[in-house]
Amino acid sequence: MDWLLFIKALILGIVEGLTEFLPISSTGHLILVSDLLDFNDEKGKVFAIVIQLGAILAVCWEYRVKIGGVVMNIGSSEDANRFVLNLFIAFLPAAILGLLFIKTIKQYLFHPVPVAMAFIIGGFLILWAERRKHVVDVDRVEDMDWKHALKVGLMQCLALIPGTSRSGATIIGGLFFGLSRKAATEFSFFLAIPIMFAATFYDVYKHRDILHFTDIGVFIVGFVASFISALLAVRGLLRFISHHDFTVFAWYRIGFGIIVLATAYSGLVKWSAA
Repeated sequence: MDWLLFIKALILGIVEGLTEFLPISSTGHLILVSDLLDFNDEKGKVFAIVIQLGAILAVCWEYRVKIGGVVMNIGSSEDANRFVLNLFIAFLPAAILGLLFIKTIKQYLFHPVPVAMAFIIGGFLILWAERRKHVVDVDRVEDMDWKHALKVGLMQCLALIPGTSRSGATIIGGLFFGLSRKAATEFSFFLAIPIMFAATFYDVYKHRDILHFTDIGVFIVGFVASFISALLAVRGLLRFISHHDFTVFAWYRIGFGIIVLATAYSGLVKWSAA
C-alpha cells in the first residue's frame, strides 16, 4: 500500500473542499498543490475532478431541505419552477463553452504561471467590485428572474480559465447585477451542483481507460476529505459574509499569485511549464 499516495489524496481533498466555494479558485489551488506533490499526471487530473464531487455533495447535504422541497414541488410551485429554470439557464453558457474549448484550455492554461496571473487579476477585480456602490435589487435567491440567472451564467464562463474561481466569478458577478451577498453566494452554491456533476461524470467517462479498481481507495480518501472540509467552508463562508465583504479574499489571491510568480521566475520552485 502506497501511504504517500494516500497522504497526497488527503491533502488534495482538504484543499479542494476548503477552496471550492470561496472566491479563490479551487482549480487553481489544485493545479498548484498537485504540481508541488507531483500528482499532476492524467490520472491526477481526473482525481482532481472527481473529488470536486465530494464538495458538491456537501452543498447538497447543507441545503438538503431546500433542494428536497424544490424537487417535491416541481410543476406545482411557481417558486420551484422558477428556481429550476434559473439554474438551467445559468448552467448552459459554461457547459456549452466548456465542451467546445476545455481541451484547448487544459493544454495552455492548466499550468502554475497562468493560474498565478489569473489569481492576481481576479483579486484586483474583486477589490474593484467591493469599492463600487452595491445596489441590491434581489435579496433572496427565490426572487431572481431569468435575466439575473443568464447574467450570472455568463460570468461563470470566466471560471473556465483556471485560477479565476467559479464561485468568485458567480458571486462577484451576482453583486454587479444587483444580488445581495447572501443571494449571490447561495446561487453560486446551487449553480455548482449541475455544472460540477456534469464535469465529473464527463471527465470520468472520457478517461475511463486509465482508471483501475485499485484506484478506489485513493479516490475515496480524497472524496471524503473534500466533503468534510467543504461542509465546514460553506458554513464558515455564510457566517463570514453576514458581517464582512470579500476584500480579504482579494488580497489573499493577489499575495498568493505574486508568491507563485516570484518562486517561478527566481527558480526557487520548479513549477511545471513555468
